[in-house]
Amino acid sequence: MGLTIREATLADLDAIVAVETAAFVADRFSRRTLRSWLNKEHRVFLVAVDDDNIAGYILVIHHQGTRLGRVYSLAVSPLHHRRGIGRRLMAVAQDAAVQRGCIDLRLEVANSNLSAIEFYRSEGYRSFGIHRDYYSNHDDALRMQKRILHPQANTKLIPLEWMPQQTSFTCGPASLMMALHYLLPSYQASLAEEIQLWREATTIFMTSGHGGCHPMGLALAARKRGLVPEIWLTNSEPLFLDGVRQESKKTIIRQVDADFRAAVSAAGIPVHQAGIAPELIEQACDTGAVVLLLISTWRLDNTKAPHWVVVSGHDTHCFYLHDPDPGKDQIPVDCQHCPVARSEIERMCRFGSRRLQTAVVLRAPPSQD
Repeated sequence: MGLTIREATLADLDAIVAVETAAFVADRFSRRTLRSWLNKEHRVFLVAVDDDNIAGYILVIHHQGTRLGRVYSLAVSPLHHRRGIGRRLMAVAQDAAVQRGCIDLRLEVANSNLSAIEFYRSEGYRSFGIHRDYYSNHDDALRMQKRILHPQANTKLIPLEWMPQQTSFTCGPASLMMALHYLLPSYQASLAEEIQLWREATTIFMTSGHGGCHPMGLALAARKRGLVPEIWLTNSEPLFLDGVRQESKKTIIRQVDADFRAAVSAAGIPVHQAGIAPELIEQACDTGAVVLLLISTWRLDNTKAPHWVVVSGHDTHCFYLHDPDPGKDQIPVDCQHCPVARSEIERMCRFGSRRLQTAVVLRAPPSQD
């Protein structure tokens, strides 16, 4: 019958587990993990079938709201090596990722696995970093990427060091620390500093749990540490009230909002009562600024929470984001220079029923020379 590539189903689970066991000595996926991925959306899961026998599989994760896909696993049974099955799986999975709107595919491979690295390079992947101590045997992982849609030679990336948030509620401080570290080389990030920034910028309450960070609070914290901030904000009324039910909490949020607005006015920090357009984001990045954006996580994981991210670059098709929250199913590489289509960025930057749009643009202090 020959070789065919098709979608994996739950009926293939036993055979997929057998391929996984035969292909890998360590860092294998468990049966439970493979079953879980078979049941999930936002992924491409294909099997290669050779005369009714499953010879290999590929799993590509598509992160919702972005144009980034990740080759999570590619495995071919040793009995079927050197027949081009891996290349066939990669080609069909890439076509499926393009159909889902992916622009880039990324993967990790053991730095010592020279044959696999050469295979991926022959497939058009290029290395862009190292993930230290990634595997159970403490091997490093080479991080590789391939642009699969509209290749660009003019992508401009800001060399921001990615920093994960250390709590569930400090995306704003983590984003600000990335900007501070880039714009002020002597700046030292720490957990204590992350908490302190949150204390300076928090709205106290939000829809549930700890309050998030107000754009004016982040701007004031940035000014205090030496940066030159500028704010874009569509709403003149207090932020984040809609999701809070108790009137006593709303009273506190209103007071905090009023205090931030008064402090920003006293500090002379510019406030533009408008959303920041893609052209302005690009201009800010090209002139050495760092842009913090408030996005809705709805387009990432179908939850409705405000979330701060950092713009880390752009090209003619995408903006690139450093997301401080790795989430449950991501690793740090998925959160760095994460591509979002230009057509998507404005929709992503609208939060709540009032369609709140806000951004904080940060610049280094003027040279004293």
